[in-house]
Amino acid sequence: MQTFWNKLASHAYRQPILEYKSWMLELTHHLLVGEKSAFSKSPNMTSMGSLAGFWILALLTLHGADVGECQRNSLNEPDVPFPPAYPTPLNLAAICHHGQGRPRYPASFFPSSGASHFRRRGNAINRLESWYSFCCSGQVGQEDSQILCCTRQAWKQALSQFCVEEYSTMTLPYECCEDRGDARWTCFDSELPNPDYSPVPGYTAPAVPAQPGFSFNANAC
Repeated sequence: MQTFWNKLASHAYRQPILEYKSWMLELTHHLLVGEKSAFSKSPNMTSMGSLAGFWILALLTLHGADVGECQRNSLNEPDVPFPPAYPTPLNLAAICHHGQGRPRYPASFFPSSGASHFRRRGNAINRLESWYSFCCSGQVGQEDSQILCCTRQAWKQALSQFCVEEYSTMTLPYECCEDRGDARWTCFDSELPNPDYSPVPGYTAPAVPAQPGFSFNANAC
């Protein structure tokens, strides 16, 4: 019994994410089957049971974001990096070629209740990535200048819709939505979590339905 718990204690904080489920299966096996006799024979059954409960809680706390439906940040909120960066000639290639490597936020990503503000952020990202795909598909043109113009229109339209949704609630809106005109876009294009539109290593975006509502105006380019 002690060997197993020593093993768990020494490795719990070092195991890669992909091994977590196997660890939990091993833990469950030792608790419910493999170590049953040890628990029943031990005069310290209560204390050992408490130790088991502690490790289960610790592991779930450490890795719950990886096996659950919702990743959370240090404030225990859904982790939705926001806002997206303004498209430029420097990040356009990444926008078009690494879209499937950037996060999407299906409904299952969020907790069953609350987190409505983060849901709106996630919806805005999903919408924008969908519209980026359209811009990069070749349907609006083959020249980088045309594609860039399309992605910039998509960016503004997606964030404008986000602000409309922010004002449709009784909560305080996202701070950039309080600005108007160029000031709003300057605000959104600051303090960016991913200015280069870099993909997440090892991540492949789940299938998310194409988002309607984007209107590309070639005459505005």
